[in-house]
Amino acid sequence: MRTQVAVIGAGPAGLLLSYLLHQAGVEAVVLEARDREYVRQRVRAGVCEQPTVDLLTEIGLGGRLAAEGLPHEGFSLRFDGADHRIALTELTGKAITVYGQQEIVKDLVDAHEAADLPLHFEVSEVALSALDTSRPVVRYRDSSGALQTLECDAVAGCDGFHGVSRPSIPDGVLATFEREYPFAWLGVLARTPPSHEELIYTHHPRGFALHSMRSPDVTRLYLQVAPTEDLAAWSDDRIWTELSTRLAVDGEFTLQEGPILDKGITPMRSFVTEPMRHGRLFLAGDAAHIVPPTGAKGMNLAVADVVVLSRALVALLQGDPSLAESYSDTCLRRVWRAEHFSWFMTTMLHVDPGADAFAQRLQLSQLRYTASSRAAAASLAENYVGLPFA
Repeated sequence: MRTQVAVIGAGPAGLLLSYLLHQAGVEAVVLEARDREYVRQRVRAGVCEQPTVDLLTEIGLGGRLAAEGLPHEGFSLRFDGADHRIALTELTGKAITVYGQQEIVKDLVDAHEAADLPLHFEVSEVALSALDTSRPVVRYRDSSGALQTLECDAVAGCDGFHGVSRPSIPDGVLATFEREYPFAWLGVLARTPPSHEELIYTHHPRGFALHSMRSPDVTRLYLQVAPTEDLAAWSDDRIWTELSTRLAVDGEFTLQEGPILDKGITPMRSFVTEPMRHGRLFLAGDAAHIVPPTGAKGMNLAVADVVVLSRALVALLQGDPSLAESYSDTCLRRVWRAEHFSWFMTTMLHVDPGADAFAQRLQLSQLRYTASSRAAAASLAENYVGLPFA
């Protein structure tokens, strides 16, 4: 088989890249290890930056987002037993929209199927070769078990942190930068209306907590726990009790409880690999970088990557390699800004079990300054709503 671009991975990065290339008249084939329903249903990030919303609307995929997404013009920062609102729109003129990553994936899968674009699920044994030539090759086993060979002009590695794309780059080419955090998130999805009209980020002596939502009837909540925490030790009653304790403020606040539909523990790390390109293989999204979820940057960074990559690939296939050659440097400037912001939010809001009294006082000082200074709040808001795409 022959195509112009082989896209490895059908998450938001791979699907969006394929669709952007389609709109530019470039052929692409998407290969995904999971089955179709798993891809459409897996729950991931839920906060869309303003540039992400604008892009999806611009390319004709903003219909459901506009109808079902939940725009937010601010969020609550809670500490010292009090609530402090960060007025995103007042400070920046922009907002964020709560619309689950799985909903964006559904929209993209539906758009692919409506346009009859090649999207292959349940592939295995993916192997990349000839990456340093102008004719890379992707070999894989399709869902029927047959071995396939796909020749292309470029490969987009959009298959996440554990995918095959990054390990296909020869040893010695990549430099990696990472940080492990001494805490994790216990996340729950509950069938209950949100208890607050906006997101709540809480710093509490017992640990961080986050109140978010997925719809008017489904709430997403998180608790800081140890990375080694046993999920079985957390009954539904214990989860609700701990959430109520950490989210409480002086004054009236009632946490709405309901059936917990799903729960899991997610470790937290920062990770960047440089460069994001080797020959005709281009890494995008989680294949190249991971951020702790506190800053709501993961999916939005993937979108930013593929906007740059789609333009670079179109130019490359038209004979101009300059954007492809600068792809990594262009993306990494935004990646490192998002890495810093995510680190800032994470270290400001979580309780570090190894921190001494001096570090704890510095943390509270940063929170108080952020909540009381318009300049500090504006800096946080500018990063949170999303910096412009490169």
